[in-house]
Amino acid sequence: MTQATSTATTKTLFGHPPGLYVLFFTELWERFSYYGMRALFTLFLVAKTQGDNPGFGWTNAEAIALYGWYTMLVYLASVPGGWIADNLLGQKKTVLLGGALLCIGHTILAFDTEFSFYLGCLFVILGVGGLKPNISSMVGGLYPAGDERRDLGFYIFYMGINIGGFTAPLLCGWVGETYNWHYGFGLAAIGMLFGQITYIYGQKFLVGVGDFIGKASHPENKLRTQKLTAIEKDRVKVLLISFLLIIIFWGAFEQAGGLMNLYAKQKTERMLLGIEIPASWFQSLNSFFIITLAVSVGAFWMKIKLKGKEASSLYKIAIGIIIMGWGFLFMRFAAAEYELLGKSAMYWLVLAYLFHTIGELCASPVSLSYITKLAPVKYAASIMGLYWAATGLGNKLAASIGGFAETAGEKEIFTGIFIFCTLIGVLVILLLKPLKRLAHGAEDLVVEK
Repeated sequence: MTQATSTATTKTLFGHPPGLYVLFFTELWERFSYYGMRALFTLFLVAKTQGDNPGFGWTNAEAIALYGWYTMLVYLASVPGGWIADNLLGQKKTVLLGGALLCIGHTILAFDTEFSFYLGCLFVILGVGGLKPNISSMVGGLYPAGDERRDLGFYIFYMGINIGGFTAPLLCGWVGETYNWHYGFGLAAIGMLFGQITYIYGQKFLVGVGDFIGKASHPENKLRTQKLTAIEKDRVKVLLISFLLIIIFWGAFEQAGGLMNLYAKQKTERMLLGIEIPASWFQSLNSFFIITLAVSVGAFWMKIKLKGKEASSLYKIAIGIIIMGWGFLFMRFAAAEYELLGKSAMYWLVLAYLFHTIGELCASPVSLSYITKLAPVKYAASIMGLYWAATGLGNKLAASIGGFAETAGEKEIFTGIFIFCTLIGVLVILLLKPLKRLAHGAEDLVVEK
């Protein structure tokens, strides 16, 4: 740890380095801008070209396809974003660059032309690629090795992500759907500007954190010349299997911004006490349930572990896939109700998002932790890049599946996802013992205190 880092972590605010709250609010506003734009994305594309609030007039399949390419590229951009930080600028400057690109991108989206929409999306992709993979690493850099506050610090940071994800669809979605789509995009731009100002102003609290230390300073460089051991090869194999599960998980889960968002708009009865609920508001449910249920789900798994029962990462991921898949059973009921009555009730969407969130809380948080436990040190950065690539491919898979709904029907798509996720989860559980043998006790190496 450098002297600068030591100085940055000496003073505390509520028991944590002040820099944590700088990164907390920066990420909160970045997620506000991203999820605000995401909530409007497909709804804007399918809106009719004529009327008070015109869109592009695309079909559902066309809108979902573009949404899939967009979200995939957002995650894939994290790979070069991490490389730029490691090899050229450092994490701190790359986050600053990413934030600037995001401000430009969201501002361009506020203009009402087809060219500005595509150009704005490009800048957002590049901006998220620079900011997303590096700001989380900076949170870790705030704490010295072995600091017991680190996990809680990441939990606080995670809450910032979900506060932004919860408020954005409510505000940007309401403005965009009620008044003008581009006003909603503009509100997302204002949010990102707040985030960038916060980050620039807070630099004095980030001294020595995320600075570029040069490729030659990395001790891992010497390790890259060494061959993988037999144990490391086995662990890489099981990691690659886990990446397939990640693709499957997000391939189902990310129906939220595409097919399920359009379903809420077009086929859901959204009147409540005489007021029509904007379709984009349902995008807030995931973050709301994360904020309210994260501690309970975490405590449940800790209780299971303390009882000596199965609580390995692969088991949690498998259970998460199953529970998330069951959420689509409620969407199947919603589609059946629509076929019968011409509209489906809102509570089906609420129940679906509830199960999706519980599944996410089981699977997603342990995925990154699992990588850090199994990835060989010499390839840790590359394997983390593969994780984000798998997440991006999952988003593209989600769009490919959702796009079939216009021809196959929503009920058939929702039913298929429910069955497939359940079968995959059960299969992983049945193969758990041989998969755990490939890990060679990586998760048993942590000594409980």
